[in-house]
Formats: sequence, C-alpha cells, structure tokens
Amino acid sequence: MMTEEDDTNPARPKMKLPFFIFFKDARHVFKLDELGSEIAQIALPAALALTADPIASLVDTAFIGQIGPVELAAVGVSIALFNQVSRIAIFPLVSVTTSFVAEEDTIGGMSSESQESEYLETGSCVNTENKELIPQKGCSFDTAKFEPKRRHIPSASSALVIGGILGLLQAIFLISGAKPLLNFMGVNSDSPMLNPAQQYLTLRSLGAPAVLLSLAMQGVFRGFKDTKTPLYATVAGDVTNIILDPVFIYVFRLGVSGAAIAHVISQYLISVILLWKLMSQVDLLSPNLKHLQFGRFLKNGSLLLIRVMAVTFCITLSASMAARQGSTSMAAFQVCLQVWLATSLLADGLAVAGQAILASAFAKKDYDKATVTASRVLQLGLVLGLILSVILGGGLSFGAKLFTKDVNVLHLIGTGIPFVAATQPINSLAFVFDGVNFGASDFAYSAFSLVLVAIVSIMCLSVLSSSYGFIGLWIALTIYMSLRACAGFWRIGTGTGPWKFLRS
Repeated sequence: MMTEEDDTNPARPKMKLPFFIFFKDARHVFKLDELGSEIAQIALPAALALTADPIASLVDTAFIGQIGPVELAAVGVSIALFNQVSRIAIFPLVSVTTSFVAEEDTIGGMSSESQESEYLETGSCVNTENKELIPQKGCSFDTAKFEPKRRHIPSASSALVIGGILGLLQAIFLISGAKPLLNFMGVNSDSPMLNPAQQYLTLRSLGAPAVLLSLAMQGVFRGFKDTKTPLYATVAGDVTNIILDPVFIYVFRLGVSGAAIAHVISQYLISVILLWKLMSQVDLLSPNLKHLQFGRFLKNGSLLLIRVMAVTFCITLSASMAARQGSTSMAAFQVCLQVWLATSLLADGLAVAGQAILASAFAKKDYDKATVTASRVLQLGLVLGLILSVILGGGLSFGAKLFTKDVNVLHLIGTGIPFVAATQPINSLAFVFDGVNFGASDFAYSAFSLVLVAIVSIMCLSVLSSSYGFIGLWIALTIYMSLRACAGFWRIGTGTGPWKFLRS
C-alpha cells in the first residue's frame, strides 16, 4: 500500500523494470531544479576543461597544416600516439581518483557534521533562545573546532604520487622508443613523415609528467565537485599554448618542434596552478604511508588499465591503418579524429558530473538520488549528441579549410564528415554510461565488457579498412562506439551489479 509520503516523493523511483530508468521524468530533462543545477555546475566547467586540450591540439594542427601536408600528417601520428599512450595511465588514474575522493569527502563530511552536532548538543555554549553560538558565563568554548581545516583525503596524496611516477615512466618510454613506436604506427624509415614526427613526439613527451600530475589533480577536484578550478587552470595553460604556437613555429622558425615546446610549457603551467590551489585545500603529506591506500588504487586502477588498453588499441590501430594508406589519408583522418574526439568530450562533462554525484549518493546509500541522477545525465547526453550531430553535419565541411588547403585531403575529410556527425549521439551516450558506471564503482564490469567490445571492433577494423579503405575505418569506428554504448546500456537496463536495487 502506497503511503502519502511515497506518493509525494518525486525522487522515489516508480518503475518496475530497470529499463525504464532511461525514460524516468524525461519531461524534466532541462529542469533547473536542485539536481539540474548541481549537474550544470559540475558538467559545464568540466566539459570546457575537457575540450580545452583537444582544442589546443586542433590549434597546433591548424598552424602546422599551413606548413604542409607531410608535417600535418606527421604531427597527427605523433599526437595520436602520445594521446593513446597517455590514456593508458590517465584514464584509470583520473577515474579512480574522482570516485575515491568523492566517497572520502562525503564520508568525511558526514563524520564532521556528526561531531559538530554532538559538540553542540553536549556543550553549554549555545544560546537556547536563538540557537546562536554565544559563549555563556563559565562555559568553555573551543573555537579551534570550528576553524576551517584542510581536508584529509588520502586518495589525493595517492593520486599525486602515482601520477608523478607514471608521468616519468611515460616520458622515458616515449622518448627512448620514439622511432620504433612510429614505425609501428606505419611511419617507416623511408617516410618523409618520420623526422618531423620523431621531433614532435620526443619534445612533447617531456611534458608527460606535467600531464599526468595535472590530470590527477583534476580528478581530485572533480571528486570535490569542483570543476571550475581545473577549467581556469586549463584555460590559462591553453591560452599560453595558443600564444606561443606562432611565436615558436614562425618567429623562431622551429616548425613542428616549436609547436611541441609551446604545448609542454602550457602543461607545466597548468600543473603549477592546480598544485598551488590543491595545497591550500588538502593535506597532501600523509603521516603514514598505509593511509595512502596504494593497494586500493592499484586493484581498481588495474581493472581500468585493462579497459583503457582495449580502447587505446582500437584507436591506435585505426590511426596506424590510416597512416599505412599514405600521408593524405593520415592527414584527413587526423582532422576528423581530432574533431570527433573534441566534440564527443563535451559529453564527458556530463559523465564527470554523473560520476561525482553518483559516487557521493552510493556512499550515502541514497539510491533515490542515484536513480534520478543516472536518468537525468543519460537523457542530457542523448540531447547533447543530437545537437552536436546537427552542428557538425552542417559546419565541418566549411571548417575543414582551417586545417589544410590540400584538395585531396579536403576531399577525404568530406568523406569522413557524415560519420563524424552521425555518431555524436552514440558517442555521447557511451561516454555518459562510463561516468555513470564509474560513479557506482562498477570498474570490473566496465573493464571486461570493453575487452569484448575491443575484440569485435579490432576484427571489424582489420576487415573493413582493407576492403573499403578510409570509409571502412569510419564504419568500424562507428561499430566500436555503438558496442560501447550497448555495454553501458545493458548493465543498468538489466538492473545487475550495483544497480540491482532498481529491481527491488
């Protein structure tokens, strides 16, 4: 029998099948209620911060494209290689950090509120008439208990230590193995792309420690539901990159090396800004190493590492196959891929919001909020994807001329545009599903489901690229993103794992 409270509680799920979570309160998708405002305050700055780096890479691409198609293709291979190797370390680190920090901050906040409430109830320093904290005669009032303190978040310290180590390892790996890695990507020793690609990759790899550290810190701020601080830092760094690009490329005549140097400087600037802000909010020096929880990080991070390696192999393999088709194909693929990823990352802002809010809700066991949050961010993701699809379908053909004037490259870009535009709703849902499942700490399912998706996608890439060339690559990538979205849909839609409460 439904009580009056059950009937009037808008947050309580009114569905019998988990599948209906995707349609719950769909008419309120744009409503700026408390949840809508919370999502917007997290998602908008996060989306802008996430797209800032790909946009900076697009600016690099635009400047280098004016030098020539060979340099454009060379930098395209190097950026693809750097980004995919970085993702192997970045994605597990940032995703795990966001969830762990959100949980620890939520539990710590609940503990602090409980202690403060107990102090007020047992203390004699409360004016019972107006409930104000006014010291009464003869009472002992410890003001130190109410002074703002830096948060004690062990996961923040763990993330920085792990991020610094991984950044150094990545730099050493890419610098020492630049030539064989580029050979693997299809840039052979006799290719005109080899020298500029090796120059760009080697120099840009010097910024790997800064990239890993800055993204680890972004994961911490996301866990605090603060995405504005990372946005300000990222914009400051990327504006610096954009200003320095023409200076190093044209004024100092450093070519592709100048673009790499400008990017490295911007990454270290971002790291310094974030570290300065983080040190004012968090106690980063844990008194005991066991509090750093490396075991917890490594266990869940290794699961996501498996997942990211599967994703990385798919994207890297597609770039490698494009490079094997020649510099024209690689240049066109680079432009399409950068636009494809940059716009799709807008949906990652919703994923960040969903992950942070859901991690907090699951820590409190607030399943009502978990349900409505998952519904809202998924619905917003679909709408965002449809909007991006329309914008790219109508505007990318004109915008392609900003990256190159080569007629053959422009022709191939035109071939890829329908795929880039049409897949935006699928991409958006896939990214948001990731954030939702990470918010539920469902890392094992996320890892192993993606391995199966990758196996099927790699087979599609091999067959379709050899049969249909450039178009085949994009058909295979469309299949890949569709399977990713289906994997996320299946977990929640069937009410299994952490979502089994949907069936109760």
